[in-house]
Amino acid sequence: MTTSAHPAPAGTATPPGNRPPFRVGLIGYGLAGSAFHAPLIATTPGLRLDAVVTANPERRAQLAREHPGARAVDTPGQLLADPGALDLVVIASPNRTHAPLARAALGAGLATVVDKPLAGTAAEALDLCELAESRGTLLTVFQNRRWDGDFLTAARLVREGALGRVHRFESRFERFRPKPKAGWRELADPAEVGGTLYDLGSHLVDQALTLFGPVETVYAEIDVRRDGAVVDDDAFLALTHANGTRSHLWTSALAPLAGPRLRVLGDSAGYVKPGMDPQEAALRTGLRPDGTLPWGADDPARYGTLGTDGSTTPLPTDPGDYPAFYAGVAAALAVPGTPPPVDPRDAVATLAVLEAARASDATGTTVRPDPAGRG
Repeated sequence: MTTSAHPAPAGTATPPGNRPPFRVGLIGYGLAGSAFHAPLIATTPGLRLDAVVTANPERRAQLAREHPGARAVDTPGQLLADPGALDLVVIASPNRTHAPLARAALGAGLATVVDKPLAGTAAEALDLCELAESRGTLLTVFQNRRWDGDFLTAARLVREGALGRVHRFESRFERFRPKPKAGWRELADPAEVGGTLYDLGSHLVDQALTLFGPVETVYAEIDVRRDGAVVDDDAFLALTHANGTRSHLWTSALAPLAGPRLRVLGDSAGYVKPGMDPQEAALRTGLRPDGTLPWGADDPARYGTLGTDGSTTPLPTDPGDYPAFYAGVAAALAVPGTPPPVDPRDAVATLAVLEAARASDATGTTVRPDPAGRG
């Protein structure tokens, strides 16, 4: 896996060939839009945050403070009514809106970024991929945790053969939130695509597929553990990859003590990493990757360990690099034919695994995912 260099602050670099920045319309200014997408777009050379869809007065005031050059728009329909005014649409709205909004943006001929999951089903995601391909329009998915420092480190170790032949990959996104929060992610209606399996599970499965390739079988245990919860908040997935590697993945909102973030076991060495990547916390507190401070650097107290029992060494974590995603988007827009930072068909494969996990939990059996995403 390769990543780009950190981009310079917005406005300090000239786009290739003196090209004006690509104009970006962002749909949604909740947590995903305000803390992740908007800051990364605004600090990527070659992109300009031009418009943001939010009708909420408080969020409009927040937008005016944080991005005074961006105009506020009431509805996605108003944003897409004049596609000639934009070059890229970013969809950071609730999950149930991802597929219809992506379909509308692609139908308007606009390059499109969709926050994960791309759609509610693998079939819907595949339809979007085919629509984008038929129109020759860029479509990609915001799988930002491919650029977590811990994952970049693990990917490098696997790529370099430092662990030998990897036979097990363990990955966790665990939190302790014993009381459900209000919001669409906690709603029981399947159309909302809520719950931890499709939220953090989308990242876990995407990382496993990125490292070890297609999955042949899936076994899953999916539960609702918290008092008052009506949607899954605890899940375990066991994936068997075609290359023989087994991935064990956990996501939970009820983990008072978290396990290792990553444990990767090979036949010559292992890598164990505690703690979470610092980029999300930095973005939530208002920090930006604008060149004023080192970005993505891990706390040395949370460095991982490489080696075998009786012979281990601390291993500095590779810097995280969320800015690489939108740098890749800008490059794909600037040079036709440049691959997007995330192939949208990867999202189809991820959703097929998540659907197999649902089926496995319902039947108590091991399930083969449908690689075509057709159920």
